[in-house]
Amino acid sequence: MLKHLFVVFLLCLATNSFAQNPISKERDSSKVARDSIKKAEFLKNIGNGYLPIGFFNLDLRYLIKYNQFEGIRTGLGGITNERFSKKYRINGYLVYGFLDERYKYSIGGGFRVNEASNTWINLSYTDDLQETGSSTFLTDKRFFTFFEPRLLNINLFHRHITKSVGLQHKISNHLLSETQFANSRVNPTYNYNFVLDDETFNTFNLSTAKLSLQWSPFSQFDLIDDRIVETKDGYPKFTLQVTQGFKSVFGSDFNFSKLDFRTVQKFNHKNDASTNLTLVTGIAGGETPLTHLYHAYPNNITKETILQRFSVAGLNSFETMFFNEFFSDKFMTFQVKHFFSPFKISEWFKPQLVLISRYALGDMNSIDRHQGITFDTLNHGYSESGFEINKLLFGFGLSFAYRYGAYHLPNFEDNIAFKFTFNLTL
Repeated sequence: MLKHLFVVFLLCLATNSFAQNPISKERDSSKVARDSIKKAEFLKNIGNGYLPIGFFNLDLRYLIKYNQFEGIRTGLGGITNERFSKKYRINGYLVYGFLDERYKYSIGGGFRVNEASNTWINLSYTDDLQETGSSTFLTDKRFFTFFEPRLLNINLFHRHITKSVGLQHKISNHLLSETQFANSRVNPTYNYNFVLDDETFNTFNLSTAKLSLQWSPFSQFDLIDDRIVETKDGYPKFTLQVTQGFKSVFGSDFNFSKLDFRTVQKFNHKNDASTNLTLVTGIAGGETPLTHLYHAYPNNITKETILQRFSVAGLNSFETMFFNEFFSDKFMTFQVKHFFSPFKISEWFKPQLVLISRYALGDMNSIDRHQGITFDTLNHGYSESGFEINKLLFGFGLSFAYRYGAYHLPNFEDNIAFKFTFNLTL
């Protein structure tokens, strides 16, 4: 809502400025085009969660968040922009958690070695928390929302102090790559021991190398104002990431390997209807602690009644799956979302019905290595289906999901998730 109001304010300000300075017929058309590109770039920054302030882009992600371990988490962060330098950049943040009473921070920077291929070498030092079992791709585009629904209820974090160096390189317009070498000191904030060869670890060092590739073969790009701009977001998209852990390198304790893959397909139909398909898989082998294994994007809190579990639905999470209920060293999730045409009740009231089905399959070898925490595996297959009615009021809507199949629970109410949704885009 705040983002929307801010954009409206900017548009009104721009409109008033033009009203006070009428455009003459002789105005250079190329200047008009450049102004339009600058305004579009500014709005794009806002949509990505950045507020440009001179040579610095304030990162709105760090202003305020909430989770079960830190409580309220607030701070400041950002990154320098091209007004500072086109060849160098500095980024960082400092936040404070009021419940755990700790500061977290990151400082980093980068320098560009080739403009045509947008090749950057990046360095960073981070002391922060990360959700156990989470897995992200280095090449993911930045996704911003004023609050992250799953984050509200997460309570299983590990602290990490990570030093990293990375290489960001555009192989072609359709193929992006990022490589990173990192050394981390990992300390779970919960009761957990990793047992390996009669030795028990409750903290450990990890040295890892990652290679991530993102391929968008059907997107279209054009040269606009001497810049390559994506003019069509084409599907399907493919993302692949390989991770290798090295024992005894900079004090690392374990050898392990991970392979992660994701593909997204979108079919557009008439009258703004669409169908989205998302497949995510991952496999980890070797001496991999729970911190670096996989959950299946759960988003249900362990409370007795449906109303006590009422919260906000995520974008791609399993709404009926309880937090910390399942972990896997190999897993697959598949999600189908069908968006019906919006109901055009009025110019400002256009709710939209979405049908959703989600499936997950996973397993774990050597489950007895992980001690101090109890969880199940997904080897029998997990299923849930439901619907959303979005954009009922100020971007808010309602979500309903039902858990069925092999992991259907004896108490009928425990299989139901009823939540808010939040969808607001520029």
